[in-house]
Amino acid sequence: MRRYLFNTPFEEFDQHEADVAIIGSGIAGLYAAYNIDEDKSCVIFTKDKTDVSSSSLAQGGIAVVLESEDKFEYHFEDTVKAGAGHCDEAAVHTIVEEGPDDINRLIDLGINFDTDSEGHLKATMEGGHGRRRILHSGGDATGKEIVRILKQMVKERSNVELLQKYFVADIITDENDKVCGVAAYNNGWHFFRTNHVIVASGGIGQVYRYTTNPLVATGDGIAMAKRAGAEIVDMEFVQFHPTGFYSSTNRNKQCFLISEAVRGEGGLLYNDKGERFMVGRHERCELAPRDIVAREIYREIENQASPYVNLDISFKEREFLESRFPTIYNNCMVNGVDIAKEPIPVGPAQHYIMGGIKSDLDGRTNIEGLYTCGEAACTGVHGANRLASNSTLECLVFGRRAAQSINSKPTRKGCGSVEFTRQNISGEHIDLYEESINLKGIMVKYCGILRSDKYLRLGFEKAHKITQMLEEAELSTVEAMELYNMCLVSEEIFKAAIARKKSMGAHYREDDIDD
Repeated sequence: MRRYLFNTPFEEFDQHEADVAIIGSGIAGLYAAYNIDEDKSCVIFTKDKTDVSSSSLAQGGIAVVLESEDKFEYHFEDTVKAGAGHCDEAAVHTIVEEGPDDINRLIDLGINFDTDSEGHLKATMEGGHGRRRILHSGGDATGKEIVRILKQMVKERSNVELLQKYFVADIITDENDKVCGVAAYNNGWHFFRTNHVIVASGGIGQVYRYTTNPLVATGDGIAMAKRAGAEIVDMEFVQFHPTGFYSSTNRNKQCFLISEAVRGEGGLLYNDKGERFMVGRHERCELAPRDIVAREIYREIENQASPYVNLDISFKEREFLESRFPTIYNNCMVNGVDIAKEPIPVGPAQHYIMGGIKSDLDGRTNIEGLYTCGEAACTGVHGANRLASNSTLECLVFGRRAAQSINSKPTRKGCGSVEFTRQNISGEHIDLYEESINLKGIMVKYCGILRSDKYLRLGFEKAHKITQMLEEAELSTVEAMELYNMCLVSEEIFKAAIARKKSMGAHYREDDIDD
């Protein structure tokens, strides 16, 4: 494994300084920046635009205890149950009990959560929840609204600079393994000297052929943290959303998400025989936890002619569907599906990873100065399977806590010596697009919803061959660096899946004879 992706001496980099560097401009990164003290200079990097992130695509909402009939203990129990008992209970208590304060803070900032005619917050139901505790904004545009407000708030901060189209390649550490900066590419290499880095770069979805994640979700943060020596854990727990919109054009790109909330509002699943196949397979039927619904859909597709199942909510009034699910309604219409008249073709797609960079409850990792929050982090809050709509709450709570931890630290600009060895480049041409498609195929075939030791080991060997090709290649483009990151992440998923012999949550082994 390479220590650094760049192959250019530091003295050739453009030099910059900041007290805090945040990698990623989703909800976790923006909220962390908002909570950084104004006497600390802060730079936020995003490799595309600020509105291109999984956060902006989040439809489902935020799970939080605000209603009098709900209790922290109920939310805690639902989270731990969905997580297959693998959750870190302290982390779950933290988001469940601190989350309401962050939600009220968002409301004070101007977030427009949906309300009823009397002005009370609307709380809806989603899979795995025993109470109606999901808040939404714009029906199914919750993430987009939160990102909009947070971006506006951050831009008003004189201490924060938001840099778009900057690809952060590496976290730089000195001879004492302390963070001393980041290397970023934007029409040339830039070195940002800093002693505090927050990785909030999101997920890994693009390593799979079918994913709801945007094209930028190539696992960069997890990969660069691993190269810096951070501990990476629970990577076998990859969540597949049961209902990605099925279309042949989604292949190797991005599937449009059909929110859990559609089933929460009564949507029913049917196979191509017109049977409600979830009845009798789980006590909550369509509202079972995501991993269970995804597996059952996968099995139906494997045993029927159609490459998708049908999600039907056409029995609801058109006016209700247009107001409750405007994004879904309009996107389906664009794709020729009128959800008020016909069912939606859906199938499982990679959606979230519960594992990532191991951190404590303040976002700290085993590397001094390196913090993480959001999907790239693993606090253990999600266990083996994330409960619907807990991820946005996690971004807020741990984004704030990471910022507060940094605020308590003195600012230092010191940087020890950095070891850099120029790579020997083979010069061999690699078709990056072809190899990325190859990797996605390997992941979906050998490390998807259903797994076995034989195929996991075979898939790892195939993925590792791609990594080996890249080890001595010139990674001179963002696409090349992304592919290298994708390979490292894929290998981490394979290794963790091979090591865990028993099924647990989203990690399902067909050869687990005790399951």
